[in-house]
Amino acid sequence: MGFNSGMASTSHSIVWPVVHEERRALIQDLEPLHPAQWTTPSLCPAWDIHDVLAHVIDSAKTTRLNFVRRMIASRMDFDRDNAVGVEREKTIDPGSTLNQLKAVFSRTSGPPAGLASRLVEAFVHGEDIRRPLGIRRHYPAVHVATTLDYQLRTTTRMGGGKEIAAGWRLVATDTHFEHGDGPAVEGPAIALLLAVSGRPVAENELSGPGATVFRQRLS
Repeated sequence: MGFNSGMASTSHSIVWPVVHEERRALIQDLEPLHPAQWTTPSLCPAWDIHDVLAHVIDSAKTTRLNFVRRMIASRMDFDRDNAVGVEREKTIDPGSTLNQLKAVFSRTSGPPAGLASRLVEAFVHGEDIRRPLGIRRHYPAVHVATTLDYQLRTTTRMGGGKEIAAGWRLVATDTHFEHGDGPAVEGPAIALLLAVSGRPVAENELSGPGATVFRQRLS
């Protein structure tokens, strides 16, 4: 058995201010980029930094109604829909694409998924962009823990990490969070979130009796 404690609420009054702050911080981090940096490969396979930014914009503009229409058009293929969204929102000039994020900065719309999925978009894609560029950000651990809890209850087929975490006890070292049974894997909540979201993490970010084998299974 596992337990979670000290996690933040997923109410609209909590989630959206966090999302908006993460968008603001991402804009601030991306404004100084040199042109060549925009083509840096992100943590998302086959996407560069510019592609991920376009996806973040596309996700911010998505509504429940147009999500249904898009799924029908893509024949229920999430990857195909994401690719179409990136192509639609990505401009020739990365600065113009960044201006589009500024334009949707305060939106509170999203696809028909749990509200915590908006936190997944903010935190995971923020690191998809920042880590390859060597940009560091201190994320609010209590909100990352809420996001991690959501990912651990969501199947990989739906973009979560339930199956990835099965058989391990995940323990955050920077906030009160513990989940699952098995060999312990310990680390900052953001590192655990990235790992169960299918992203690579540095060897020194995870520790505990299960860390070595857990990392091997991620690769």
